[in-house]
Amino acid sequence: MKRVIATLLLLSAPAQAQVSSTAAPVANSSGSVTNQAVQVVPSRNMTWTYGSGISCQGATLNINPFVSTTTGWADPYEATYADPVFDTLDIVGAFDSEGNAIPDGRPDNPGAILFYKPVRTGQKTNFSINGGITATISVPLDRSHVRTCRAAAEKQVALLDATLADKRLNYEIARLKNCANLMKEGVMFHPDSPYASICADVVLVNPPGVLPPHTHSIPTSSKRVVPSDAQKQTQ
Repeated sequence: MKRVIATLLLLSAPAQAQVSSTAAPVANSSGSVTNQAVQVVPSRNMTWTYGSGISCQGATLNINPFVSTTTGWADPYEATYADPVFDTLDIVGAFDSEGNAIPDGRPDNPGAILFYKPVRTGQKTNFSINGGITATISVPLDRSHVRTCRAAAEKQVALLDATLADKRLNYEIARLKNCANLMKEGVMFHPDSPYASICADVVLVNPPGVLPPHTHSIPTSSKRVVPSDAQKQTQ
């Protein structure tokens, strides 16, 4: 009896239409990441050489500017692509208790394409310019050896200055001597000669105690000298 009543209640209930909805969202995302790095290679410290094997190092500052460029593109270029729109209509496929066609939750024409809609690809050429400056400073840690090297360098520079002064003195004395000897012999550069300036500042003078060549005039008298009596007796 209970089963009969339950069956009658089900049959007497109003028919409810079944509604189905199918969503087919499409999302496309693309991107690119470019990583750039700048390598800083430590360089040698600045070295000063003073001769005789003396080389001193000091603090060094290195400044290096750089410019880098990147370009990215896709080939072949496509501004848009055709996105198919499928037929999701669902009207028939099942029947209710009264024999009416009702949706069954599946498209009536699966795979059928209604039309194509254009979708932008977002494809583009990427170009970037990056610039910057790298700076490094290097400082010798052993300062005592640096100070010792600098003291040795100062002495070496003083020694080189003394050697240069000695050679300069020998050159000037040799120039003076040769120019003087040529002047004594009556030889000299022409005034228009490019080498006339070599002996231009040399002056030839007499050494102390030596008289230059000269002449004296001896005065004469027109008076007659009368011999004395003693001179007459002698004669």
